[in-house]
Amino acid sequence: MSGANDVVLYQELTAHNGKKIGVATLNSEKSLNALSLPMVESLLPKLQAWQADNSISMVLLQGAGDKAFCAGGDIRDLYKAMLDKPGEYAPYVEEFFTKEYTLDYLIHTFGKPVLVWGNGIVMGGGLGLMAGASHRVVTATSRIAMPEMAIGLYPDVGASWFLNRMPAGCGLFLGLTGASINAADAKFIGLADNFLLHERKAALLEKLLAVKWGDTVALNHQKLSDVLRSEEDQCRTQMPLSNIRPHQGAIETLANLKSLPAVIASVNAMQGEDKWLQKAKESLAYGSPITAHIVFELLKLGQSKILADSFRLELDLSVQCGKLGEFTEGVRALLMDKDLQPKWQYKTVSDVPQSVIDELFRSPWAAHEHPLRELGQPDN
Repeated sequence: MSGANDVVLYQELTAHNGKKIGVATLNSEKSLNALSLPMVESLLPKLQAWQADNSISMVLLQGAGDKAFCAGGDIRDLYKAMLDKPGEYAPYVEEFFTKEYTLDYLIHTFGKPVLVWGNGIVMGGGLGLMAGASHRVVTATSRIAMPEMAIGLYPDVGASWFLNRMPAGCGLFLGLTGASINAADAKFIGLADNFLLHERKAALLEKLLAVKWGDTVALNHQKLSDVLRSEEDQCRTQMPLSNIRPHQGAIETLANLKSLPAVIASVNAMQGEDKWLQKAKESLAYGSPITAHIVFELLKLGQSKILADSFRLELDLSVQCGKLGEFTEGVRALLMDKDLQPKWQYKTVSDVPQSVIDELFRSPWAAHEHPLRELGQPDN
């Protein structure tokens, strides 16, 4: 059904009772399956077709190889587009994020069961694909993060929604530090549903093909949940220890702090010699002060928003970030020149004028012209 060179590979596996499982594989092993615009443009119509096809009972979304489900958005083309139009709204930036968020929203609202196999690296745009799935599996090698602070962007792909739904303080801590979390952490903060071993994936597929899938969506969800739970029971002892839990008390206090400088001071004052916490503090120090403000504001704003509005707000922000130049500089320092010496526009969070943040949160479009205006409407 798919050629070996396709950016996404598709299969329709027939279960024993004739129903089908749609399998989509991100097929860019060299780039750790980084999510490119051609991938998004391939996945959107295919998932829409599977959503409408009564013979498809569930969808499995996975990455090629054993290292990553998806290491994030493919931002090199975004970088080039921003360089070509400094200080302007770059059409490619708008197109990429509009299509990416439309795909993320589709997964959140898919209806039929969607199983994401979150093995290995799951970062940024990869987490956008995983967060909205009905059944999210993590493995012993899962490494999940929203590390956008380091590139002068911010945790997007629905993070204004899902960071707000974590235990107190966790969303703010993870958004500001870009800290990498493991399978146990992902389950604890509600970003994953089941822990399975990667080497048992083929055996799991066999079990899924033996399920008596029907036409009732709610029952199909239950059938998939039951299979995953019975598999998890055999793997539970091999789950890694949580990084977050030992610091949960200190992280929780962040939720009650009223200012960004107070939050940053509190993170830097956290006690613990573990490498995970030290790395989180280093990432916070490296990241863009403007991004820190975006994260802080997003977590306040996102609490009251519905999912579709969260994605609309994020598109406004992403396009504004593309125009501002901080995102361009962050990508240059980390990924292009790799000098790790970003020249951020402001040295500390206290130096960032409120007017800069206000402009970032201003939508470039009137409501009736917004590229994501159709999200959440009855036909979508």
